[in-house]
Amino acid sequence: MRAHRSLIHRHGDLQAAAIARAGRSPPGTTAGTRVSRKSPAADVANLTARNGRLSAPLTRLERRLSEALGQTAREASGLGAPADIETLTRRTTELEQQILGRRGELAERDEDLGAARAANRELMAQLNR
Repeated sequence: MRAHRSLIHRHGDLQAAAIARAGRSPPGTTAGTRVSRKSPAADVANLTARNGRLSAPLTRLERRLSEALGQTAREASGLGAPADIETLTRRTTELEQQILGRRGELAERDEDLGAARAANRELMAQLNR
């Protein structure tokens, strides 16, 4: 009996035949070839649910990729925000100070012009007397 078992174990085709005679499925095979109607329906339901679960992350990844590509395109075209905001802020502050200084100069010149006009009116009045 022991020799018989070792012979069957050494030869895969004999082992499969012996197992089939015993009414069991050989290792690595399915029990039967018939598929019930519920099995494909369950597979479709599982795949539909999986597609639904994968849809949201895919949409998020597509949006992030689109934003990254858009940012790269804006920077390449010069339309995006400049890389050195600090330099621009410093330059803006300098220009604002220049504007304030020019407004002060303009106010002084307006006063000088007003005084010159008043002196001119007074001289014209003296000439006309």
